[in-house]
Amino acid sequence: MFDAVRNNKRIVQGFLVLITLPFAFFGVDSYVRNTGGEGDVATIGDIAITQQQFQQALRDQQERLRSQMGGQIDPKLLDNPEARKAILNDLVDQRLLMIESRNQNLSASDAAVRASIGAIDVFKVDGKFSSERYESALRAQGMTPTGFEAQLRQDLTLQQLAGGLGQSGLIARTVSDRLMALQMERREVVELRLGLEAYLDKVKLEEGAAQKFYDENGVQFDTPEQARAEYVVLSMETIGAELAISEAEAKAWYEGNKARFQQPEERRASHILISAADQAEKPKAKARAEELLSQIQKTPAIFAELAKKNSQDPGSAAKGGDLGFFGRGMMVKPFEDATYGLKDGEISGIVESDFGFHIIKLTGIHPAKEKPFAEVKSEIEDELKKAGASRKFAEAAEAFSNMVYEQSDSLKPAAEKFKLSVIQSDWVGRKPVVGVVGPLANEKLLAALFSDDVVKNKRNTEAVETATNTLVAARILEHKPSARQPFESVKASIETLLKRQEAQALARKDGEARLAVLKSGEDKLAWGAAKIVSRLDPRLIPPAAVAPVFRLDAAKLPAYTGVEMPSAGYALFKLIKVDAGEPLDEQRRQAMLGQLGKLAVQEDVQAYLTALRARYKVEINAAALEVSDK
Repeated sequence: MFDAVRNNKRIVQGFLVLITLPFAFFGVDSYVRNTGGEGDVATIGDIAITQQQFQQALRDQQERLRSQMGGQIDPKLLDNPEARKAILNDLVDQRLLMIESRNQNLSASDAAVRASIGAIDVFKVDGKFSSERYESALRAQGMTPTGFEAQLRQDLTLQQLAGGLGQSGLIARTVSDRLMALQMERREVVELRLGLEAYLDKVKLEEGAAQKFYDENGVQFDTPEQARAEYVVLSMETIGAELAISEAEAKAWYEGNKARFQQPEERRASHILISAADQAEKPKAKARAEELLSQIQKTPAIFAELAKKNSQDPGSAAKGGDLGFFGRGMMVKPFEDATYGLKDGEISGIVESDFGFHIIKLTGIHPAKEKPFAEVKSEIEDELKKAGASRKFAEAAEAFSNMVYEQSDSLKPAAEKFKLSVIQSDWVGRKPVVGVVGPLANEKLLAALFSDDVVKNKRNTEAVETATNTLVAARILEHKPSARQPFESVKASIETLLKRQEAQALARKDGEARLAVLKSGEDKLAWGAAKIVSRLDPRLIPPAAVAPVFRLDAAKLPAYTGVEMPSAGYALFKLIKVDAGEPLDEQRRQAMLGQLGKLAVQEDVQAYLTALRARYKVEINAAALEVSDK
């Protein structure tokens, strides 16, 4: 609604942090309707999460990751049981929250939805909400205003459910003080490294150890199957690049769709809000508003000053009550009606809304106007190009797929017909390489390229959709099958590996023996220079040693611990001094309190979700979960 409502969402951020997937929006009915079957991957009471919904969530997450990582992701990020289970758990949590909000009769109001939309920067032009920008931005994402607003209403409804938990992220002062003291505590330690190199000369490999390792782990020494390929790409983007929109076409479209380019009237207003906590407080709040109105009527120039001192809308009070320009539908109806009934500079009487009592001053009017053709010409041309490219791509896609299949001995016919370039690749393997981008970094296309038919019979692959509105067909130019490296070529590296493994075991055994002696009270070691570390800054000791060092009992000094350093030996640590560290300044203290509060909220949220799972009897169908990914 007003700035305070539009911008103050901190109380729910902690609640939503555990819900890693944006809502895969199926409509509220799908949350509370049993559409189940034997292949469902989960049930919440009598409500099902179907394989189709689960697969859609997987695809959505994959697209989201691909977008975040510049178009390329490692397929293994989601191609594992842990990732699939995490995504399913997110879907279950979403259903639980929507069911609970429905059972509690929670629903975001139309005013809240409008206010949230109006606060989104991408829908603004020159700092003001633009309905044209709103609609075009949604079209670009393949969404409609109805669908977007329904999804937003869901999110806002969950924020209502989250409000109580978001405000409960509080920690007792004694607990927070103790936690912060632990963070600031400084520990002085000395270290002794038992490096791997000191034990290598003591290692004697058994005769035939390298050969045995090679025989038992031969797959490690296989060179991967590789191929050089050529491919063609048919995309809506390349088709669109060839389209030209004439000025006459753009002008004709403009004339036929002028309603889209009507910029509605906008008004700027300032207000003073006096709110009431409950019905009993309303008479007092109204009397206070009437008292302020009386002062303003006598001296209109003091409106901004009174707003700063008295308005209970924190988002606008500091600005003298200024709400900026807004159009119809952006404010609750009583406020909007009053504002649009004023003349420029005029001050309203008392206006009551769900938020309280308002005194409104109209401070500006942008009259309705029609955007001229010159101003929207490029926008229209882009839209017509996209529409034309979409139609042409839909027509071309089937013909392209048929041609690369029917004329499977060459890509040239398809390239010539659709004016595409035949691109040659470097050597590629069966699996995408992290960090490598392009069509041949697509797992599905690589699987097609290395299929038996394509490899043995030198055929084109089928047309594979590697991205939205993008089809790729490829064929192999050269092929290298997988082959095992001969033992003699890898013998030396195997012996080095085995020696280091044995040396690591010797270092660990020696370190543990020395640690036992130290703990018995005998300390004759040549320790290194002292290092001062804290939980906030432990960089001077290895990461593996941080937890063991800070677990040492500070009441009994010196104290000792040891840590194995994988592939690097063993390290011993001696704790010789502990102090409280420097006191926190207020800014850092508040920052740490905020972090502790977020942790508390996360724990509360997890407990809440666990309780909901028990209440609604969540069951996961592990077998269906595996089947759904095949």
